[in-house]
Order: sequence, then structure tokens, then C-alpha cells
Amino acid sequence: MGLTEWAYSLSESLLSDPLPRRWAHSLGVAKRARSLGPIMGDDAELLEAAAVLHDIGYSPTIATTGFHPLDGARFLREQEKADERVIRLVAHHSCALLEAEERGLRQELEGEFELERPDLVDALLYCDMTTTPDGTHTTPAERLDEIVQRYGPDTIVGRFIQRAAPEIHAAAKRVNGRLAQVSADSQPI
Repeated sequence: MGLTEWAYSLSESLLSDPLPRRWAHSLGVAKRARSLGPIMGDDAELLEAAAVLHDIGYSPTIATTGFHPLDGARFLREQEKADERVIRLVAHHSCALLEAEERGLRQELEGEFELERPDLVDALLYCDMTTTPDGTHTTPAERLDEIVQRYGPDTIVGRFIQRAAPEIHAAAKRVNGRLAQVSADSQPI
């Protein structure tokens, strides 16, 4: 079984029944990851696998700390013996260090999981922040607004996402720049 096939199967088994909306979101994030294939090269499959797995830590069967990046990454490491790069991307997706800080878990996250390459971190962040909870395409600004509205501005998630907004917009700009460059490079002269 290939990396992406395994990732889809595992994510579906953990999310589709207990959290169908989270499963729809994960499928949408994976679809966005596939769309980045032209800029991901040899890491396209890795990004897609991490994208479909990024939210498995919400699954009631594996959630232990209540912080889904940490719970998902630990599960992938300890139960699945997953690819280390996939684990690192899940652990650090979408500015997770900032949320970990809000939750008093930053040292645990940093101590257990190294950061992946910045271009991959940007790509997964872009995919997550351009996908609605229902799995459709959106803009980073709309996604940020939706998250603050859903959780409330004074909650842990609300505070974290507002702090993360500048980095989310910067990552989206970097990814869009890379996409534009690939598109420009592929145009005939």
C-alpha cells in the first residue's frame, strides 16, 4: 500500500463516522495539496498524505491532550510507525506552536517533534487555511474569520488564530508566489 492510500484509509477510519465534517475538511485539504503538485515535485505525495492526516488528532479514539496536532502526531509515531516527515508535518501544521503555547504544551511539541522544511510547512498551512470545514475552497481571510466566529475571539483557538494570522497570510503569499512562478515558467515564449 502506498503512502497516500494508507493515509486516506487511516484518516477515513478515524474521522468519517465520528466526525464526518472533519473528514470532509480533511478530504478538501488533501485535494488542495494535490493541486500544489507542480510546486511540490518529489514531495507531492508526502504533502497529500500529511494533508489528509492533519486532523486525525480530533478523533475521539486517539485524542488524549485535547490538542489535535500533538495527539495526531503521537498516534502516528507510536501506533502507526508512520513516516517521520508526515509525523512532523501533522505535529506542526497550521502554526501549531502558537496554539501549543496558548495551551501550555509548546515545550512538549517542540521537544518531541522537529519542524519540517519551511516550504512544506507553508504548503500544508496554505492547504488547511484555504479549505472550509466542509471541504470547499476559501481564502485565508475568510477561513480566519470563520475560525474566530466558530470558536470566539477570546477562546484558546480564537486567540491563537488571531496571533497566527500574519504568518498564515505570509505563507499563503509565498505559496501563491511559487505557483505563479511555475505558471510563468511553463508559458511559451
